[in-house]
Amino acid sequence: MNEQDERYSTAEDAIYDAFFLLLKEKDLEKITVSDVIKKAGVVRSTFYNHYENVPALVEAAEDKTIKDIFILMESFEPQNDKDMCRSYFTAICNYARKNPFVTNLLQSPRGDAFFEKAIMMFHKYVSNVSSALNTHKDQYFSYYIAGAIGNTIGILHKWTAEDFKTPAEEVAEVMSRIFLDGILPHLAE
Repeated sequence: MNEQDERYSTAEDAIYDAFFLLLKEKDLEKITVSDVIKKAGVVRSTFYNHYENVPALVEAAEDKTIKDIFILMESFEPQNDKDMCRSYFTAICNYARKNPFVTNLLQSPRGDAFFEKAIMMFHKYVSNVSSALNTHKDQYFSYYIAGAIGNTIGILHKWTAEDFKTPAEEVAEVMSRIFLDGILPHLAE
């Protein structure tokens, strides 16, 4: 990475960090470019070199969040081990608890659009994986995966609404049981 690329990445990281910190302080709809640049310690032109406006920053944050979740997902092989499944869901819970953007989305009407986008991307990913595996069940495979996503989102929504009172490991155990006992058996058919 050359020096210019590194500066670009550093400024972008500062903008993301500032945005995520601001989400802990105020509602998404009330965050302005001025708020972000002040918190990030960058000038307005630097912000505009990266994003057109706050909605563009929000969309970029959504894409980054989805990418982060996919990185977690790609290392996930639940058919091998119950502990692997539990550690995957624990990672998802910890990611959701640490990422104020995800928490904000789970608690806002905007979350519906984000999760629809995430589900569409996930469906495409699952379709590619299932066709690579030459599964004969891909007609139902995507429905089971969609069910797993819905369960996970519903549980995370409840958990965030309760301000993370239940330990992440316990929430992950619930999600693991639902997946291992309710969904995985059908994927193995």
